[in-house]
Formats: sequence, C-alpha cells, structure tokens
Amino acid sequence: MDGFGFVGAMERFGVERRLLVAGDNKGMLDPFLPVSDRQKVHVQKMLDEIHGQFIAAVKEGRGKRLRDRPDLFSGLFWTGQKSIELGLADELGTVESVARDVIKVENVVDFSPQENVAERLVKRFGASAGRAIAYSVTSNWPNLR
Repeated sequence: MDGFGFVGAMERFGVERRLLVAGDNKGMLDPFLPVSDRQKVHVQKMLDEIHGQFIAAVKEGRGKRLRDRPDLFSGLFWTGQKSIELGLADELGTVESVARDVIKVENVVDFSPQENVAERLVKRFGASAGRAIAYSVTSNWPNLR
C-alpha cells in the first residue's frame, strides 16, 4: 500500500485542508493529512492479515511444488523461468496458449488497438511530416485502417 503525503507542502504554501467526515477514520490515509500512529498500526495489521491469506492460498494451491525459501513471499518477483524453478508456475505460456490449451477456446480474438496507416506514418516520418500526411489521408479516407 502506498500513497503520498502533502502535509509539508500544504504548510509551506499556506494551504488549509477542509475535510468534513462522519466518523473518526473516514479521512484515514488522506494524502493531505498526517497519518496517526493508530492508523498506521491498523493498516499494517490489515496488510499482514491479507498477506497471510495470500500465502495460505498459494501454498494450498501449489502444494509440494513450492520450494521452501525464506524470500518466497517477501514481495520479490521473478522471471517466468525462475517462477517455474520455485514452484510458483508450471510452465511458460501466453494469453493465447492458455486460452487455447487450458480453457479450450477455439478462436482467440485479439482486441488490442491497431494503428491505422496515418499513425504508422507519423511514427515513421516524424511528427510534423506525419501530421500533414495524416491530415491528408484521414480527410480523404476517414475509415482507413
């Protein structure tokens, strides 16, 4: 859990915070208010509980495939190959291979945005030349792909 604290900046620039709430903790973790020790303790307990639930779920799901390693649940992350070695993954794959091989989807549709001709020209020839070309192309063929 992360955030920003602007309390010092507000004091420096003479900005007054006006926060009206119903409940002592409704403004908790507001970036414009200092964090109390009581709030820090509460949030840390909550994060520790969530982390414990995550660890238990991974251990239950992965079972004996997991390697016993003190930093396994420390927040570090690894490459796909290292994740396999640690028992966190079974094999390398792609979204398409999982859809096809695990979920058994026959036709995988890629909904990623595709650049049109004008956008490709802008990248290739530079912004100023590309703008002129893009304007010319799109004004003549507005639906060109």
